[in-house]
Amino acid sequence: MAVARLALASFADGEVRLSDEVELYQRTYTTLLRSSGETQLRVLEPSHMAMGSSLHPLAASEELDLGAFIYAVRRLPDGIAGAELVVMGQDVEALSASGIPVEYWEEAEAPARRRRWYDSGTGTLAVLLASASDVDDLVPTLVAFQIEWNKIRGRQRASGWPSGTDAPDVPPEECARELGGSADDWARLRDAWGESFGARMQLISERRLSLRVRMLGGSHTGYERLTRRWWAPVSAELAGEGLTERPLYFVSSNSHSLVNIVTGIAREREGELVAFVEQLDERDILRHELTAFREGDSQGSWENFLYFVARLYFSARGHEGWAERRAAEREKGVTHLRSRTALRVPAQVIPLDALDPGALDPRLGEVDAEALSASGAVIVNIDYPLGVAAYNILREVAVDRTGLRGVYVLGKAATLNADVGDVMISNVVHDEHAGSTYWLDNAFSVDDLAPDLRFGTGLDNQRAVTVKSTFLQKRSYLDFYYREAFTVVEMETGPYLNAVYEIADADRHPVGEAINFSKLPIDLGVIHYASDTPYTQARTLGAQGLSYYGMDSTYASSLAILRRILRLEGVLREVPGRELTRPSGMPTLPPDARPS
Repeated sequence: MAVARLALASFADGEVRLSDEVELYQRTYTTLLRSSGETQLRVLEPSHMAMGSSLHPLAASEELDLGAFIYAVRRLPDGIAGAELVVMGQDVEALSASGIPVEYWEEAEAPARRRRWYDSGTGTLAVLLASASDVDDLVPTLVAFQIEWNKIRGRQRASGWPSGTDAPDVPPEECARELGGSADDWARLRDAWGESFGARMQLISERRLSLRVRMLGGSHTGYERLTRRWWAPVSAELAGEGLTERPLYFVSSNSHSLVNIVTGIAREREGELVAFVEQLDERDILRHELTAFREGDSQGSWENFLYFVARLYFSARGHEGWAERRAAEREKGVTHLRSRTALRVPAQVIPLDALDPGALDPRLGEVDAEALSASGAVIVNIDYPLGVAAYNILREVAVDRTGLRGVYVLGKAATLNADVGDVMISNVVHDEHAGSTYWLDNAFSVDDLAPDLRFGTGLDNQRAVTVKSTFLQKRSYLDFYYREAFTVVEMETGPYLNAVYEIADADRHPVGEAINFSKLPIDLGVIHYASDTPYTQARTLGAQGLSYYGMDSTYASSLAILRRILRLEGVLREVPGRELTRPSGMPTLPPDARPS
């Protein structure tokens, strides 16, 4: 441990030296938002530009940075175009008490961020914040959006951009020729805005964006209160179904993969899903993949293909399809719980003894039906939260439930050494929030995922760094981490580990220390799949989605997590020669505690 502390001290010194501009930027908007009045967003533009964000490298340049602009567009609601004021708060009551009647406004969505927005229709937007990380994520996103909006407008005015009331929908190639940037980036922006592209370009040419921001609340107790309100329905569901005293496995992943694996809904509807794909355009990738499967040329998994198609199939049928799917999954033992709070994180309650052994994904292995029906364990799966909200959630779960057996984190991450779709398993995690470094005995290795990875590559023994925000990173920052062999950049694991520390130790999680997690009273696993490659800006989710091929890494990881839980519960028939390592402090459920 002395060596670990010495290494950490050197690491921390370098971090401080590299993050002065980032800290200045964060300190600037944090202090400005303490004001009870409105703040002009342009006040933050100089410190945003000086930071040299790796996600917004051309912020201070006259050149357009369409990559950063597209990233921001996908994380902001449509009403941000031409808006004047953004009000941030923790709950509807606080906003209403301050004269912001969001209960009468229209709810709005951002394509790539689960955040609750409200649009007045008159230039004012309101947004609910789930944790301090939302501030670190949202403010730089707004600043980047405004900077690039006004740069595009300046290019339009200089080039004599077509004007008029007919909102010309100019082709991407002409946009690139007249305004700068690449035709591919303009095509991606056009896809992001859809049919509104022409109108948006016209609006940019007519109106300089000058946003104002205002913060209402933002206290730590407020975030803890809304987390408790978020957990209350989940706790009530557990109590209502008589699951309160059962062992609990907490999984932070997404809202679709575990459900597909345990219910078999997609595989039961194989004929309908294939017919649905056959009706798609011949150029659609799913048509080509179906043909490849029929001809024996596909490298993919048929189960993953059905899972992906099922999302499109039920979504195409609107509310009726959604209701049908939820009802079918409820019959299979999965209860979905939506969030009504600022913490927009859906949850699922999955009692193992309610599952149908015949419906489980066959890739899990041979299941002992009798052991499954006798298992007293419950899985609570949530859609991964953002940043510090992860700490608040896991801490609330641990406070409310004493039978926590395992914590498994599956999330997206940027990778400095791999490619989009690859899977990374880390045994060291540095948390920027607390300045601490955790040394893990990760429950997973590449061997747990390799059989189910068809397109991506699995990498274990990696090092991860939990950052405060995607924009609050600079190239020298990433270079420093890379030199220290930190190759995974993400936003949730550090806060989760801070909560795990408080589960295992009598003290509050430490700050600026090295922590050995080799012996824990619970099982702990951390897996990330690569969604971004910061050294190549075009290879990000802002520029492209993981699409069908991204399902490969997601499901290989989800199968590994569920397989781990079933093995710990004695539900899977063991493969000869493979020992199961049980956490030293993890209790074994006594036979008389199992449900009858």
